[in-house]
Amino acid sequence: MQGKIQKDYKKRLIHRLRIIQGQIKGLEKMVEEEKYCIEILRQSKALRKSLESFDELMLKNHLKTHLSNGKNLKDSDKLVKEIIDLLKYC
Repeated sequence: MQGKIQKDYKKRLIHRLRIIQGQIKGLEKMVEEEKYCIEILRQSKALRKSLESFDELMLKNHLKTHLSNGKNLKDSDKLVKEIIDLLKYC
């Protein structure tokens, strides 16, 4: 199935990905510099939260674009399967 990302969601998703890239580079630098373990773990947790935020926004786009009014999923079995698949990411 072809994906479609709404323009405003796409801009926000790319922005979040760039933030995540910076966090990963920062985390790598902290490890290279052997920073205090707890500080590294805090940064790692922040990175996971950023990824969760990205996933939430991506899920909102999917629900709004593909599942609202069952546009691309005409039969109920496909709709149920799609929702079950989505729940794996929550």
